[in-house]
Amino acid sequence: MILAIGSDHAAFEAKKEISVFLGSLGYTVLDKGTFDETSCDYPDFAAAVAKAIQGGETSQGILICGTGIGMSIAANRFKGIRAALCYTPELAALSRQHNDANVLCLGARTQTLSDMQEIVKTWLANDWEGERHAQRLKKIETNVRG
Repeated sequence: MILAIGSDHAAFEAKKEISVFLGSLGYTVLDKGTFDETSCDYPDFAAAVAKAIQGGETSQGILICGTGIGMSIAANRFKGIRAALCYTPELAALSRQHNDANVLCLGARTQTLSDMQEIVKTWLANDWEGERHAQRLKKIETNVRG
């Protein structure tokens, strides 16, 4: 499976580590930047990952910034993107099971690397439960612009 990943300068090192971790799990990583620690704008990389999903390059992505908040706000502006900021494995599982989250957002300044790895592993191990949640997701999609 292919996963898109993106970060801003605050999470550049974390993105590199998570990319290696994903590779160890057998995933191909589609790196959408940033590619160094030069100050940059997180919405650019949220857009790149969102567009990779919209365009069919991949079906899922991971975004990392200082807190994960900015990335989740920016990514959720794109039609068909359901980005979830997750600080625990439990939230990661529920974001997939109940919300069919297709983008996981993390915070490099608020989470340890080992915590992020556990959250990523849990997020990837869970699937959408469908059925009872479908009506809610349909309502979200019909109210999203863009």
